[in-house]
Amino acid sequence: MTNGPGSRPVRTVFLGSGGFGVETLTRLSHAPDVDLVAVVTAPPRPAGRKQRLTATPIHEVALRLAVPSILTPDRLRSPESVAAVVDLAPGLLVLADYGQIVPGTLLDLPHGALNLHPSLLPRHRGATPIPAAILAGDAETGVTLMRMDAGLDTGPVVAQALERLDGTETAPALEIRLALLAGALLAASLGPWLRGEVAPVPQSDDGASLTRPLRREDGRLDPSRSAATLERQVRAYVPWPGSFVDTDASGRLIVEAVSVGVSEPGDLPGRLVADGDALALTTSDGRLVLAKVRAAGRKPMTSAELRRGAPGLVGSLVR
Repeated sequence: MTNGPGSRPVRTVFLGSGGFGVETLTRLSHAPDVDLVAVVTAPPRPAGRKQRLTATPIHEVALRLAVPSILTPDRLRSPESVAAVVDLAPGLLVLADYGQIVPGTLLDLPHGALNLHPSLLPRHRGATPIPAAILAGDAETGVTLMRMDAGLDTGPVVAQALERLDGTETAPALEIRLALLAGALLAASLGPWLRGEVAPVPQSDDGASLTRPLRREDGRLDPSRSAATLERQVRAYVPWPGSFVDTDASGRLIVEAVSVGVSEPGDLPGRLVADGDALALTTSDGRLVLAKVRAAGRKPMTSAELRRGAPGLVGSLVR
């Protein structure tokens, strides 16, 4: 089915929860080829120290945009949730950073279901493509607009946009750049897609990689790895799961910013040593100089400030 000149705008449902999808939703709401009839997002969850119920960024934007219907199912795959979407009679789904599997029933629409994924598929499929690109030291990443199928980010590619990396990006900063790129890519691709002018290209499995949700323990800085690898980890794992070391002298230190230094004679991996006024973690290759750290229950500070208050950290082992 195509949406030719003079056709009615296509009834469209957007699915998203995280901040990555905000620009896409905003662009979609102003697209002349679609009629945005509903947004599906995660329900409000407790957040912050006071555990107040907090709506998703997408929910808040949908309210500002006066989207006619906002659905917040716990499980999209439940029969009731599927029926609620089907009852809207959509011709198209658009998804960005939703976090749930979309049932096959909702993929088989006249114009399909389009997903904006923040990587150059097939590289970095799955849940955490932005941290994965930074951690791998990729020189480029981007956004893929694909038609969803039953697999995990395996659907055919409708369009891609590339973003160069300079090796200084943190995950939140890169997410902002890719979110803007995603919105622009959708805006440029939506009309041609609905008019049947785009033939999606099947993905190759060559070069495919799969990411997984991150766990707290992933943030532990392993000194058996190189300082360059750990520096990328610190940038990749902001804000979750963060990066940390456990010390014999002062317990857990959250590491928020670092740089890479050269090893000194006698360095053995796994110790905190003096590096000028700062602290550094010795690794298998180089020193990880700690620029900003946070001890349990304290505010962020430079490692020089921490060292003055806890001189016993110099020479301590980490685990």
